[in-house]
Parts: sequence; structure tokens; C-alpha cells
Amino acid sequence: MTDTPDLSDPQAAHQRRDDVQFVDVREPYEWEAGRIEGAIHVPLNALLAGAGDLDPTKPVVAYCTVGQRSEVARHLLKARGFEAYNLEGGLERWLGRGLPFTGTVA
Repeated sequence: MTDTPDLSDPQAAHQRRDDVQFVDVREPYEWEAGRIEGAIHVPLNALLAGAGDLDPTKPVVAYCTVGQRSEVARHLLKARGFEAYNLEGGLERWLGRGLPFTGTVA
């Protein structure tokens, strides 16, 4: 077991932002409205189809609006061998904690 913080927690994920890949699995119109700065956009349907150019050596923190779609993404990524986390509570919890966000709405 490592001393890695639980990257499903927004604050812990934010603190490790330089060491992880944030993957936004929302639809394009949601992505355009705003996102976590530096995130990679791979809509869930594209991820299911195998799309996405992710670094297999870096942990992945998947997120959506409330955490349901990103939980599906987490399971899929883990099955593909990634160290993957679901950002619990999604962008709603991220914003509720006052963490940085690029755009106007989640």
C-alpha cells in the first residue's frame, strides 16, 4: 500500500494536479461551458469506444457533473490497466470546495 492520497477526493486530486490526468467525460456542450484547467476531454461514449490518448503511467481522475458517468469511466479505465479514480461528487463538489475552474458553469 502506498501513501498516495485518495484521488477521488477533490481537494486531494487538486493538490496532486501536476501528477495526474484529469479526464472530463461529459458531453461537448458541457465541456465548452467550463472545465477543470488542464483537463483532457474524452466524452464517455468515445472512451467506451476506445478513444483517448491517455498516459498509462500517470493516474487518471475521471470527472463529470455529479460523478455518475465518471464512475463508469473509472471502471473502464481500471479494466484497461490504468490507475483510475472517480472524482466523487463531480464538478458540483469540486466547485463547492472553491477549487479552480475555467468557464462559467459546470
